[in-house]
Amino acid sequence: MIDRGQPEQMSAAQTLAAETCDVLVIGGGPGGTTAAAHLAREGRRVIVLDKDRHPRFHIGESLLPANLPLFERLGVADRIREIGMPKYGVRFVSPTHDHTSRLAFADAWDKTLASAYQVRRSAFDHLLLRNAAEVGADVREGWRAREATFAPRFGGGTVVAVADDGGEHRISARFIIDASGRDTFLANRLKSKERNPKHASAAIYAHFGDVPRAEGPEEGDISIYWYDHGWFWVIPLADGATSIGAVCWPYYLKTRRGTDLDAFLAATIALCPKLAERMVGARRLTSAEATGNYSYQSRIAHGGDDGQSYCLVGDAFAFVDPVFSSGVYLAMSSAEMAVAAVRTCLDRPNDARAALTRFERAMARGPQTFSWFIYRVTNPAMRELIMRPRNELRMREAVLSVLAGDLHRGTPYGRSLLLFKAVYLAAGMFHPRRAWQAWRRRQANIRDPQPAG
Repeated sequence: MIDRGQPEQMSAAQTLAAETCDVLVIGGGPGGTTAAAHLAREGRRVIVLDKDRHPRFHIGESLLPANLPLFERLGVADRIREIGMPKYGVRFVSPTHDHTSRLAFADAWDKTLASAYQVRRSAFDHLLLRNAAEVGADVREGWRAREATFAPRFGGGTVVAVADDGGEHRISARFIIDASGRDTFLANRLKSKERNPKHASAAIYAHFGDVPRAEGPEEGDISIYWYDHGWFWVIPLADGATSIGAVCWPYYLKTRRGTDLDAFLAATIALCPKLAERMVGARRLTSAEATGNYSYQSRIAHGGDDGQSYCLVGDAFAFVDPVFSSGVYLAMSSAEMAVAAVRTCLDRPNDARAALTRFERAMARGPQTFSWFIYRVTNPAMRELIMRPRNELRMREAVLSVLAGDLHRGTPYGRSLLLFKAVYLAAGMFHPRRAWQAWRRRQANIRDPQPAG
């Protein structure tokens, strides 16, 4: 529940707080631990609640070059280098082309963003959680937030949390950051979470061994394979395992209808002959898992309009299709933006509304920028541009800058990116029948799937 009334109407959870802190962070993933570490390093009393105990499995192993400056600022760059597989580019494989297309990050506008990492998220998230604790955050694993209430006029809030031993706890904070990921703790309680009507996806995934890789610097490339129902990711990890997932339209996942998930993933891989050929002799290391990743966004990113002390970061605010590996970057970058806003809210309350408004505008830019490409990535015109990239007027460099996550550094690729979008639209005009068929197919694909019988 979230009580948004006056103090005299608030629940006992707000008046019987057992402990207090400056900032309470809900969620111990990359966004929550980034915010917690920066705020704790400033000497603020920070409590982090995470429902899980780490290390724990999580999907989303591919990072962006723009993550590396974030790691430097957190002071964890060297430790992440030790657990990561260097990633210098992206390889696209199309069922309608005889060649593959490799895009190297070093060819982006800013040549310093030349590489990233593939990581096991269990190790990566655990490392960030430990770092937050090392710099002074009070990290509590196995604690699940259950209720939240907020005082008006930026008077803080109280969260009721339940530990995994069954104990109930009340924590009052001057500010609350929701970094709960796809649990969307506050968005659910505010009833502000809206499914994105322009895009919907589901995913089936597992880890495999003995999957062939390129040699040399290209060994760590992520590969993207298109197929009739969506696309696959193939992510090589440093320990020899390979993460493979099929992102598909939800209606396709519904066709499983009781089929064993491992068998369904194998059957889906068989629908992509070029990937199936690569995986001859591969062995599955983990059981297949599935998630209905309906894209969504919260209408509300912060409580500033109501004078309440909270904000949402990362997937707690919005989730977009993972085709461009943007999830960890969006979580960590939005957390850094939240830190700046929280700092203002705590130290200069009169400027809180303006600071939270700036936070929302800056933070929303990432999902909006990636979404333009995500909505079109399966379109034949976009596929052709990716498979035959050209750099007239530096358009290829501009697109690579987006793929590298270079969204908030002021890199001046905006005009070239607009030209690329114009070329894409022109391709549709020159092939109207193909564009119409692609639009009709997309409308059918994103329809709400009916429950399986």
